[in-house]
Amino acid sequence: MTSHAAPSHPSATDEVVDICRDLLRIDTSNTGDNATSAGERVAAEYVAGQLAEVGVAVELRESAPGRTNLVARIPGTDPSRGALLVHGHLDVVPADASEWSVHPFGGELRDGYLWGRGAIDMKDFDAMVLAVVRQWQRTGVRPPRDIVLAFTADEEAGGDYGAHFLVDQHRELFDGCTEAIGEVGGFSYSVSDDLRLYLIETAEKGLDWLRLHAKGRPGHGSMIHDDNAVTALAEAVARVGRHRFPVVLTPTVRTFLEQVSDLLGIEFDPENPEATIAKLGPIASIVGATIRNTANPTRLDAGYKDNVIPGRATATIDCRSLPGQSELLLEQLRQVIGPDIEIEYVHRQPAVETSFDGDLVDAMASALRAEDPGARPVPYMLSGGTDAKAFQRLGIRCFGFAPLRLPADLNFSALFHGIDERVPVDGLQFGVRVLDRFLRGS
Repeated sequence: MTSHAAPSHPSATDEVVDICRDLLRIDTSNTGDNATSAGERVAAEYVAGQLAEVGVAVELRESAPGRTNLVARIPGTDPSRGALLVHGHLDVVPADASEWSVHPFGGELRDGYLWGRGAIDMKDFDAMVLAVVRQWQRTGVRPPRDIVLAFTADEEAGGDYGAHFLVDQHRELFDGCTEAIGEVGGFSYSVSDDLRLYLIETAEKGLDWLRLHAKGRPGHGSMIHDDNAVTALAEAVARVGRHRFPVVLTPTVRTFLEQVSDLLGIEFDPENPEATIAKLGPIASIVGATIRNTANPTRLDAGYKDNVIPGRATATIDCRSLPGQSELLLEQLRQVIGPDIEIEYVHRQPAVETSFDGDLVDAMASALRAEDPGARPVPYMLSGGTDAKAFQRLGIRCFGFAPLRLPADLNFSALFHGIDERVPVDGLQFGVRVLDRFLRGS
């Protein structure tokens, strides 16, 4: 008599490493220009294959050649409940291999880390989600409510070909979604050996990318010239780059600073929050950008020949506004720039903010504490932006929750868009366990 043993499969905590490595080896660089971007098609097809292998039907939606998005729905046990959207983007910012100590698209496993562009932004979370769903499908687990999975294109360039395209053209795929989780939240900040804060993103600043245009009189570069567009623009850009907007403490940021100050045993002075932020080590740069509007010059363009004074000069300013302050930021910036410079919006997306309460937040806290008894979840505001800006347009309550337990000495914020981006393998596996608990209990 011949016995047939049931086929064995790797656990989600083992499989997540291979899935993340596979994704890191797919170049999905997004330059912001379709002509030079790698596109997300290959990565989306990989994700589709991973889901199809375990019986999950997927919907592929392409906004332009190669700019591919994927959406799938996992049915829950209670169809009367609102669905939970779990979203991650497939694109990454470009990487210059000459600046890295490993190849940015090699998916190298070294020193307990997985290295590669996208390791923490955000192919790690994509891999976590796939690993959990694949394990559920193999073992017959059903979540308590529908879970909608979205793997998007173009997040790194504003999402026009990704999340915003889906919301504008295919919003039926998100029918019933009331809450969402995505990137840049749920990561740890070590206070002591037995206490770690886990920062849950409940807010993110608005995106206000502007283009400044200066006009002048064209002329010969050898002449004295008082109406020079380059000079006028350069002076305006310098004023913007040096300007510091006034401090404004939003409810999210005030709550975060109060809780952190209490836990660290330091005094919190609302009139001087920067004194508290300066003591936060690796996360100081993230938090420091959330107490005021910001405007940073990023690009300059003028002229067509070395000895010709151009009639027009252009600069790009990356502005990020606090919730409810987009119009105020524009007014403040106008005063800094002056009346003779034209302002044009390149991208404008509103800030995101929700409260740190409710059953979903309780489920996050419970899952974190089950895997780390020293966990203390706290709300925070992200200084950058995510696809949450698109999904909030559907009335979805958005959080950043991609759980990672990080080494105390890792400068996590510096890895975003930085060289030698990497994710700790044990942190990745921790994230799978937390995500599994959270999704079962949400």
